[in-house]
Amino acid sequence: METAICGRLALSPTRVIHPKPGDKYALQKQWTSRSNVRTVPIAGVGKGGGVLDKPVIEKTTPGRESEFDLKKSKKMSPPYRVLLHNDNYNKREYVVQVLMKVIPGMTLDNAVNIMQEAHYNGMAVVIICGQADAEDHCMQLRGNGLLSSIEPASGGGC
Repeated sequence: METAICGRLALSPTRVIHPKPGDKYALQKQWTSRSNVRTVPIAGVGKGGGVLDKPVIEKTTPGRESEFDLKKSKKMSPPYRVLLHNDNYNKREYVVQVLMKVIPGMTLDNAVNIMQEAHYNGMAVVIICGQADAEDHCMQLRGNGLLSSIEPASGGGC
């Protein structure tokens, strides 16, 4: 059995909340039990009064960082470049497909430009991001048969 909280009174499931028809006190509700009828205020009078939603409390387990801490650590990590190296094994179309699949937000035009640069210059910068993301992208590119590496970026951001 659950207990609902209305104002400062705990109401059990056996009690039912009924609005008063034509009630001029819109900020009050009426609830009944077996033997009595009570009127309970559900919101304060004045500016901004109303029923509040249940607060959301973020719970963290010991030894695990919260989502806020993870975002903060990603922003503070030094930037790294993910590099794509030219190879003589993969077709150009395949390289473009892998880039679009592995790198979030990669457009067709950007993927083609990166592939062309790697083909003609031997290497191209795919993305600049935090070290953890750079390592992940590099491993995914390698997992799809492309030659890639990472290096610290001398400047710029994610």
